[in-house]
Parts: sequence; structure tokens; C-alpha cells
Amino acid sequence: MAFTDLSIAMDAKMLPIQEIAERAGIPGEALEQYGNYKAKINVDLLPPAENLGKVVLVTAISPTPAGEGKSTVTVGLADALKQLEESVMVALREPSLGPVMGVKGGATGGGFAQVLPMEDINLHFTGDIHAITSANNALAAFIDNHLHQGNALNIDPRRITWKRALDINDRALREVTIGLGGPAQGVPRQDGFDITVASEIMAVLCLATSLEDLKERLSLMVVGYTYQKEPVMVRDLGVEGALALLLKDAFKPNLVQTIEGTPAIIHGGPFANIAHGCNSLIATQTARRLADVVVTEAGFGADLGAEKFMHIKSRKGDFHPDAVVVVATVRALKMHGGIVKTELAEANHEAVRRGMVNLAKHVDTIRQFGIEPVVALNRFVTDTDAELAEIFSWAEAEGVQVALTNVWEQGGKGGLELAKLVLQEMERPKDFVRLYDETDSVEEKLRTIVQKVYGGADIQLTDAAQKQLAELKKFGWDELPICMAKTQYSLSDQPKLLGRPEGFTITVREIMPKLGAGFLVCLTGDIMTMPGLPKQPAALKMDVGADGKAIGLF
Repeated sequence: MAFTDLSIAMDAKMLPIQEIAERAGIPGEALEQYGNYKAKINVDLLPPAENLGKVVLVTAISPTPAGEGKSTVTVGLADALKQLEESVMVALREPSLGPVMGVKGGATGGGFAQVLPMEDINLHFTGDIHAITSANNALAAFIDNHLHQGNALNIDPRRITWKRALDINDRALREVTIGLGGPAQGVPRQDGFDITVASEIMAVLCLATSLEDLKERLSLMVVGYTYQKEPVMVRDLGVEGALALLLKDAFKPNLVQTIEGTPAIIHGGPFANIAHGCNSLIATQTARRLADVVVTEAGFGADLGAEKFMHIKSRKGDFHPDAVVVVATVRALKMHGGIVKTELAEANHEAVRRGMVNLAKHVDTIRQFGIEPVVALNRFVTDTDAELAEIFSWAEAEGVQVALTNVWEQGGKGGLELAKLVLQEMERPKDFVRLYDETDSVEEKLRTIVQKVYGGADIQLTDAAQKQLAELKKFGWDELPICMAKTQYSLSDQPKLLGRPEGFTITVREIMPKLGAGFLVCLTGDIMTMPGLPKQPAALKMDVGADGKAIGLF
């Protein structure tokens, strides 16, 4: 029988979570167990740390349907570092049910480089995302109740910006009408749903540093505008305390383990194409208190997740990565070189050569931040010597370090070469620099991202975006980092422009202030904050056996 991620995970022998906590230096009083194999960490009860561990960021080339295995490499690298007797933890995002049931799959790695219990993590886990859904929709209910009870704040129902949320892909809920049925049912108005991981509450939870900071950030969230076009915030409704109460347990990081018993923290899960794409700041900082090396990832390619990690997450946390890994595969490079998915098994080193431009741009992006990246070449059995030679020839000419990895099949052992290169890079002095200052104008920040990170020519703001920008400046909200909502498949805002397009213009169609999160979301292209399901959702292959075990979960 062929191995699958699920079968490997089910056959793995997990250690009791108390033993994992002991390995990580977490005292028993700081551990809140959710069964035998997962737990919450009460950060306030951890012993003080003299020094914080170093951070290794794993990112990738622009993703393709061929897959890159970024989460798998992240887990495998952590296990490899453990085999080299490093004090290490891995920190990942929580999966969202929408992509799990839809098309993307899970977020626990794969093969013998997985985080366990895989089924729990990919489904309901410890309920964090459900708590965020509840808080999001509680706020929506408070807003509509305020309208119904007399609207003392003079909120304009046409200018309410807060949407409801659901943790599943459901395109039918993008635009809805609520409050129908007469005066007793509330005030009729147009509304809509975002997927939960696109909610500002998810971003707030992932960037807050304490419960008090969480409450303050919640209070700053803008929910709409008055008839006089003045902003209305959560603090005006007076419900930030109630929202924080709903989130108090979800705010605590989750402790689990890899197949090889490496302690892992999985917490928070904002999308990288419509949000900032990083696990929670408190999870990363907690891991740094407990380990000398923390391996973490940022969503999709370096143009999205890594850029936001540098400009949003690490800026808020006042740190920077000590090493960066860029994951690539021969298969994905061939797709960037013009080969369709059905022909990827056929040898084609010329297509690899053409597709190398995408990897080259992501390497260039990381170098602009003052960090020399290490490329993890995630190997597949169909890769030929000639195809691999194209990559190594390019790497030698460009002075890029490349390590072949095979962590899916071999676990940490398959990542030892990568781990050794990462350790070397971690020790090199860094001249880290962010590409823009928060005080730069919004147009300058956008232009910097487009030109330096995407390799494009310029930006264009629609009339609607220009009007919103004028409002941002009026309220003094323009000195915030930018969170670009852009397709993950291309460096441009056009999903089918693969490789390394040049001379393109990015059109910003909407700018949404997220004051609680502390950034401005700039929507480009046709990015939706509520995705849809594919024609054949992954859910069609899922089932549960009489013994309660999952079937068809990847």
C-alpha cells in the first residue's frame, strides 16, 4: 500500500504531551492539556528567559499546483536540527477548514516530516479559529443590535465595514441581505461574510503581545462610519472586553509534536494572500523563550509571506530572522518555465532553466533585506540529473547555497545538509534592513513593494482607492505598514503571469484600514476575502471509519 500523509501520521507513535513539554522546558503548571497529545501554554507561568532564541524563516518560490512542500521542509528542518543536537522548536500556523475541505490541503507538513496529531490539527484542533469566528460574529451582532436599539452612535448602515465570518469556503455568502421580515427582525441592510482567517480579529490575535494588548487592539478596530462619515470603533460600542473574554483561551499558544518528537507550537492562521500570513507573534516569542533556534514559516512565496513577516510581524516583535530558507522544486520551476502539470514527469531541463527566473527573484528579494538565503531544493523521484544540474549551475554562478532535501521520505535525516547550511548562515553577521519606513507615504510604500519585491514597474490606484486614501490621510491612519492582498501564483496581480514578469503595473482597487492589527490592507486583482470551493472539493474523499479514525484526509 502506498504511503499517504494520513497513513504515516496514524502509524506514528506519539509521546504524551507532558513529556514534550518537559523536553521544551515548560513546567507542569504552565500546561493546560487538551487530551493526551495537545495542550495550551500559559505563557505567564513560564520561567523567565535570559536570552531569546534565533529565528529561521522558511519561505518559497511562487506556489504552483505542483507543490513546493514549504511546511514539510519547515518541519523536516526542525527535526534535522534536533538530530544535530540543537535546542529547537518549530512554530507554524493553524490550518483553516475552508482550504482543508477545499483544495489546498492541510498545514501540518507531509510524509515523515509532519506535526501530530495531524487529524486534530487539520480539523477543529483546540477551537482557536472557532473562538475567532464567535468573537467576529458577536461583534457583528452587537453592531446590528445597536442599530435596532436606536443607533445612539448615528452609524450609517450603508457604511458598516465589519462583516460576518465563517471558517469554510462559501462563495454564496460573499454578499447577503440581513434584517428582513419587519421591524422586529432588525434594520435591513447589505452585509457579507469573510472567511474567518481573513477577519481582522485573526490578525489582532496574531500580533497582540498580551491580553491587555489584545483588548486594546480589539478596541481600535474600525467597524463603520457615521452619517457624518466619522469612523466608529469597537471602543465606541464598549464591547472590547466581551470580545477579549471570548478569545482568552484562544490567545494561548498550542503545544504539539513532530513525528520525531520535536516540540512544536501551532497558533494563529491568517492567510498570506489576503492577510499577513504568519503564525502568532506570541507563539514565536514563546518558542524563542524555550529554544535556542525557532524554525517558522510565512505563507506562500517570499513576495507575500516573507515580505509581510519582515515589514509587519518582525517589526511588531522588534526582531529579524537570523536565516531564511527559500523552498523550491524542479516540478514547480518547470511550471514557471511554461510546462503544464500533466507533463511535469517528463524530463525538461530547458524548462527548468526558463523557470529559474522565479527562484532568482525571490532570492533577490531576501537579499534586499540584508540576509543571504539558503535554497532548499525539495527533491522528487522524477527529478533528473540534468534538471538538478541546471539549478546547481545557476546557484554556483550566483553564489547561492543550495541543499537537496528529502524530508518527506526520510524525516529529519533528509534535511541534515540543509540544517548545516542554515546553522552556518545563522552565525554570519547581518545588516538587516526593511525596505520602507512606516512614515513613508502610502504611495511610496506601495511602490517600494511593487518595484523591489515584485519586480514591477509602478502602481495604479482606482478612483475608489484614491478616495479611501484621502480618508486615511484625513484621519491620520496613513503611517501604518502595508498588507498587500494579492494572488499568490504570480509576482504580478495576474495569476497566469508565471515566471518573472516585468514592466507590469499593480492596480490597487481598495484600501482598508485595520487599526487593531496595525496595518492597511490593499486589495489588488480579483482577490476575494471569502474564497469558493473547487469543482471537486477535497471533502468528497473524506470520511470517518467506525473506529472514529479519519479517512481521505490527504
